[in-house]
Amino acid sequence: MLSSATSDLIDQLKQRGAKSVALQFPAGLKRKTAEYTGALKDAGFEVIVSGDPCYGACDLALDTLGHADVLVHIGHAPVDVQDRVIFVPYEVDFDVAVLEKALLLLKGKTVGLVTTVQHVHLIPAMETFLKGRGIDVRVADGSGRTPLRGQVLGCCFTTARDTAADEILFVGTGLFHPIGIALSTKARVVAFDPLAGNVQEVSGDSLLRRRFAVIEKSRGAESVGIIVSTKSGQHRMELARRLAALSRHAVIVTMQEVSPDELLNLGFAAYVNTACPRLAYDDQIRFPVPVLSPQEFEILCGARDWEHYAIDEIP
Repeated sequence: MLSSATSDLIDQLKQRGAKSVALQFPAGLKRKTAEYTGALKDAGFEVIVSGDPCYGACDLALDTLGHADVLVHIGHAPVDVQDRVIFVPYEVDFDVAVLEKALLLLKGKTVGLVTTVQHVHLIPAMETFLKGRGIDVRVADGSGRTPLRGQVLGCCFTTARDTAADEILFVGTGLFHPIGIALSTKARVVAFDPLAGNVQEVSGDSLLRRRFAVIEKSRGAESVGIIVSTKSGQHRMELARRLAALSRHAVIVTMQEVSPDELLNLGFAAYVNTACPRLAYDDQIRFPVPVLSPQEFEILCGARDWEHYAIDEIP
């Protein structure tokens, strides 16, 4: 029995006249590979699967697409328009009544509501629930890398800022998104995990202390690699060139995958990451030397004051 999403996908592929299909999944959905490949092969399509790591819609398997008519990217909303790419969302449902627990921590006169792509289809229901509890809730329209209403990414918090609310309610798993929202908006942030039922106020203070230490550890570095990703939605060469001009010690390095081993082999004393912003913030403990964000490198070079620290985003 085909799901409605799979049936819709097959219809789209037939309308495009596709004969061969490349499939791409993020790590959390790779176990769905057999389900999708079976359905597509039964429908008469040749199927090729990308087995490489996938970190989001910014990381399209364009090499695999070179062997197929269409690339089907599962689990993310598009960050840009691609003629031969179909984006298929993966929705995770929950009973919006669980938001009752989050009400205990909400204090602001206005509350901005944001979530990740897995739950964004529930934004209208969450909005209705909160309004029914007397909350002046605000949801911003999507744009750019976050095209869906109320959607945030780990590299883009525009919809949180655009609410202009006193505080932000983030509904989703993990703390990276709400910490980023706190640093990006300067607003009070409440994070609610609808699957685990956990709710907490989130601050960016701990991250700021760690990042200050990384900046200080980078002082005196006599060689700096400015990392430029070759991934389709992470390529920021113009930014890298601007950063490289700040220091005679800086050299641009292009990379497909940013790994501890490769950074160690290259041998630079420090790096600046213009690829996925989460690499510097989430993975610093894995890297052999300091990895700075673009804004942190500006602070190191005296082009930005610490008081104007900003979390890195890709607009």
